[in-house]
Amino acid sequence: QVQLVESGGGLVQAGGSLRLSCVASGRTFSSYAMGWFRQAPGKEREFVAAINWSGSNTYYADSVKGRFTISRDNAKITVYLQMNSLKPEDTAVYYCAAYYSGTSDLHRPENYDYWGQGTRVTVSS
Repeated sequence: QVQLVESGGGLVQAGGSLRLSCVASGRTFSSYAMGWFRQAPGKEREFVAAINWSGSNTYYADSVKGRFTISRDNAKITVYLQMNSLKPEDTAVYYCAAYYSGTSDLHRPENYDYWGQGTRVTVSS
């Protein structure tokens, strides 16, 4: 069992930055690929970014590529999402998720085994 707790959301003006963190419980964090997803009001949950167990491979949705950076610190059992140049369309609840032994299709939410409760990000224009 893995528990995930996100933090770092808030209200920011367009063009600003936020850093989301997701702390995991358990001693097998390095066995999991990690992903960030988001869900805006009235929309489906969508992939944002993912990182493999070692941090050597990262993946991004086209909408955030070049603006967001995912990273992880296995010693701190934490995954991060640095979000720069934020836009109003980035407004959503952001969720982190864990995918046991994930090596492919990291953009598919159905592959993830555990989810956090989410942290809200609001970008004002």
